[in-house]
Amino acid sequence: MSQGEVIMRFEDVSFEYGHNKPILDEVSFPVRRSTKITLMGQNGAGKSTIFGLITGAAKPDHGAVHISRGITIATARQVIPRAELNLTVREFFAKCFSKKVYEIDPKIDAVLEVVNLNGHEKMHDRIVKSFSGGQQARLLLASALIQDSDVLLLDEPTNNLDKAGIAHLTDFLKNYEKTCMVISHDADFLNSFTEGVLYLNVFTRKVEQYVGNYFDVVKQISAQIERENMKNAQLTKEIQAKKEKANAFAYKGGQMRLVSKKMREKAEEMEEAMVDVRKEDRTIRNFVIPAQSDLVGEVLNISSFTMLKNHKPVKRTAKISLKKKHHLLLAGPNGIGKSTLLEAIASGKAEGITIASGVRVGYYRQDFSTLNFDDSVYDSLSRAMLSVDGRLDEEKLRATASGFLITNDVIRTKIGSLSEGQKGLVAFAELVLMRPGLLILDEPTNHINFRHLPVIAKALSQYEGAMILVSHVPEFVKQIRVDEVLDLEK
Repeated sequence: MSQGEVIMRFEDVSFEYGHNKPILDEVSFPVRRSTKITLMGQNGAGKSTIFGLITGAAKPDHGAVHISRGITIATARQVIPRAELNLTVREFFAKCFSKKVYEIDPKIDAVLEVVNLNGHEKMHDRIVKSFSGGQQARLLLASALIQDSDVLLLDEPTNNLDKAGIAHLTDFLKNYEKTCMVISHDADFLNSFTEGVLYLNVFTRKVEQYVGNYFDVVKQISAQIERENMKNAQLTKEIQAKKEKANAFAYKGGQMRLVSKKMREKAEEMEEAMVDVRKEDRTIRNFVIPAQSDLVGEVLNISSFTMLKNHKPVKRTAKISLKKKHHLLLAGPNGIGKSTLLEAIASGKAEGITIASGVRVGYYRQDFSTLNFDDSVYDSLSRAMLSVDGRLDEEKLRATASGFLITNDVIRTKIGSLSEGQKGLVAFAELVLMRPGLLILDEPTNHINFRHLPVIAKALSQYEGAMILVSHVPEFVKQIRVDEVLDLEK
């Protein structure tokens, strides 16, 4: 089979969740051998659904997904199943293959190097659940790489990877000789290897194909958006003129009424010709997370904390006092216990750390487990608002939701049905409505469209309560006002 041959093809594929959430409408596109493709589109457009249709996890309602005979596909799962948490690393990777693989240890070492998780010689015998959340994400990525499949599907692969980890992965993908499809919001990462883009248009529910590096494609799409806006502006002007003339002719009676009717029909045709300008460049509105109004004095005190060293808990002393407008960055490599410490602080169970009485805690978890996936978005936001003073302001709730691109057709949707990016925006909307005194944020950039990040960074910088932040994205951290850094490693 020659290079460049079509190995996968979507043919008039339509798919919807239930009867009221169409995702794809007669989508057709080819995927060629040895290409590196970015799957692009607004949060919630259905990018992960396309991956599900490729792997067979989802079936088209109409049309077909054709995959050439013998083509193997590997995808990086989002979470490690509970049943696999008690496996050793060696057993975890062995499960990636349908047949027994002899001499698997060198293969494991190679992929752990790619995801920057290479460790000591006993790594293969470690239990999976002993790894931190960030390290488990690297194991999931490595479990896709080790299969050496014909097609590699990567959904937000840079989440939880530090700078060195992203550099390792980027070098791997640059030299990767097989087909790779990537969903990511990391523009620089994508631009380093992308050869083309499949753009999922949330309005037409079609997939548009573009050739070139990522930045070139973004420019092409931006230019198209500008053309669409100009076309709509011109049509709006002409429609208004025709309606005004139609009104004027209607009053003259006789033959002019027929002219008026034809003009109205023409105006209606022109209204139908107006295009829905895609929302890919739409960014969330600037927002403020209001701090709890009755904060006085010390909000949080850290006299000691527990970290992990060689996978064992170690207690350290500290002398940190957070008051209003005091922002603390919690630093350290994956596996040192940052997320565990944040969870303990948020729950009030961290030894040596006390939160002042009456302080409301706003906790943003990277896995969104503070959200109830069975709730609708409306229920979740209502609960956040009611937690403040027991009052529900419907107009304010909907205005806040709208600022985070949570539209009327999304607000009644179950949170579990949302994309990961949309869940992140719901979590931020909750924080705005609950007005916390202490804000705890664990990797708030994960899954979020990169266009939203400067807006979020500005809001966090301006937050006037006490804040603790964990982030492995230095470009994001640079945009935020940080008053103190607690490096767990040092």
